[in-house]
Amino acid sequence: MLIRIVRMTFTPEAVPEFLQIFRDSELLIRQMPGCRFLELWQDAEQPNVFCTHSHWDSADALNAYRGSELFGQVWPATKRLFAAAPVAFSVHRVDTDSLPMDMA
Repeated sequence: MLIRIVRMTFTPEAVPEFLQIFRDSELLIRQMPGCRFLELWQDAEQPNVFCTHSHWDSADALNAYRGSELFGQVWPATKRLFAAAPVAFSVHRVDTDSLPMDMA
């Protein structure tokens, strides 16, 4: 499984529009093949900063979404609201119980 985090900073006046875009698209994103989980986080100290947190079956599933018509609609609409460049990264969960003792 691949976990994707995307941190986005919006102009304060753009936050309501971003939230509407997210509300309108979140169910469709969750229905994309390979998407197992999606939620939205808001920064506790900067209310115009949000992160999406999603789980994908694989990098291929995420990339298929990123090449989809849906992404082609959602991302440009979201991107025009940014106050700063987004930060996106993918990670894998580490099962610390299975690590050798000298690495835990």
